[in-house]
Amino acid sequence: MMDAPLEIEVKFNLSEPDRIRNRLFAMGATSWGPVFETNIRFEDASKSLKKGGMLLRLRRDDRIRLTFKSSPSRPDPQFKVHQEFEVVVDDFQLCQAILEGLGFHPEQVYEKWRETFVLDQTKCLIDKMPYGVFLEIEGEKAHIRSVSRGLGLKWEARILLNYLEIFDVIQRKEALPFTDVTFDNFRGLDLNIRKYLHLLHADR
Repeated sequence: MMDAPLEIEVKFNLSEPDRIRNRLFAMGATSWGPVFETNIRFEDASKSLKKGGMLLRLRRDDRIRLTFKSSPSRPDPQFKVHQEFEVVVDDFQLCQAILEGLGFHPEQVYEKWRETFVLDQTKCLIDKMPYGVFLEIEGEKAHIRSVSRGLGLKWEARILLNYLEIFDVIQRKEALPFTDVTFDNFRGLDLNIRKYLHLLHADR
């Protein structure tokens, strides 16, 4: 298989997203505006993808994209690094039908509101998840560190888990009866994500 490009990122939980948004504008970032995402994570019959550190995802926002991610052979304790293949498709239902015809099934749905900021060669993504608001910084390692410093974020507070892994922690601690990370499922829940941040930080 051809070599996949690397996706390098870190996350931070945001208690004051408006402050970070304003700081990004002050640093010269350009916003692409907010979009709503619906994502479906697919699995095979033995659920070997998640066990093997892989993700097969169909996403719909202002485009439709099929993504495959896999973990590199050498993890980096400072950054979340994945190999990523992604292709734009033009029919959500047809792509789902093809995946199911190949033996994959929809395993989990997750939603978010995402606002993308571009700052030089770095993307800063403010993500409103059903359980909290986060900032993803994607780009080269040195640029990620520089942007995080410019935003006044503490490096030791970075998160290297993906959003479904964060949900796994919340689900266990809160004994949640559902697996889909949707705004409807979280409506009415009195959830304080900050109770669990110590379990999410990379340097815990």
